[in-house]
Amino acid sequence: MHADFWPIFQQNRRLLDDLPAIGAGVLQDWAEERYGARIIILAVRHTFGAHLNFNAHLHILASTMGLCKTNDRLVHDIRFYRDAIVKRWRHTLLDYLTMALEAGQLSAHPSQPELTKLFEEHRDRWWSAKVDYFKSKDAFLRYISRYLRRPPLAEYRLLSSDNNQEIRYLTKDKKLGRAVATTCTTHEFIARLAEQVPDRYRHGVRYFGLLAPQSIGKSYEVFLALLGQRRPPRPKRIRWAASIQKAFGRDPLLDSDGQRMHWVGRVSPVRAEPIPGPIHPPARA
Repeated sequence: MHADFWPIFQQNRRLLDDLPAIGAGVLQDWAEERYGARIIILAVRHTFGAHLNFNAHLHILASTMGLCKTNDRLVHDIRFYRDAIVKRWRHTLLDYLTMALEAGQLSAHPSQPELTKLFEEHRDRWWSAKVDYFKSKDAFLRYISRYLRRPPLAEYRLLSSDNNQEIRYLTKDKKLGRAVATTCTTHEFIARLAEQVPDRYRHGVRYFGLLAPQSIGKSYEVFLALLGQRRPPRPKRIRWAASIQKAFGRDPLLDSDGQRMHWVGRVSPVRAEPIPGPIHPPARA
């Protein structure tokens, strides 16, 4: 979306939950209207930009093969044309924000007349978007894994600073084509990081189309059967220690002497006795 709309979602975080559904609905409607097919859609929502600023946007992955809605057959070579998709996305998002404004769901800053004017100005305004096609599963997995678990700021980008009241870190300047040092106060840095923390019970990836919860047990099974495939079994959950060792190359169960730690038991908390205060003599009448 355009940068003019980032502050709106920054001030109204509850609206962020609807962004993946809006974006996925645009692609699903496109596939149904042009090809009569339901497709696989995965949506990843991001809220940070290259400068650790609040930048609400979506990364959506859709299949170019779908399941015909009228009969059990596969639909191949589904194409997504950027200009048409972006136009649908822009108008759908503006319609959503207009309804939210009329229902009193948007904050009063900027004012309602200013927001209405902003929405109308963007009806036919160009928005930046990118449509690409993956040629292999490896390319798909590399892309989705990068954005699914990517932190807002990598540790190597943090720079040393002599001032305890400032934080310095590297950001990518796209105009200059190189990394530059950015400085902000400690309070500003913590506030920027806090904005990127997902709200409670919000998932990093959402599933729509054939992978939607109401379709996964029906249409998706038909889709796999037509492909001659079966749903793979759910992988076993990796224990936390093995996960850390696989990702960072260290065993968290080894102490400083290299000895393996093991569970002994739990020590119940002990209630501390109140500290008696000074004893004052009773006041005389």
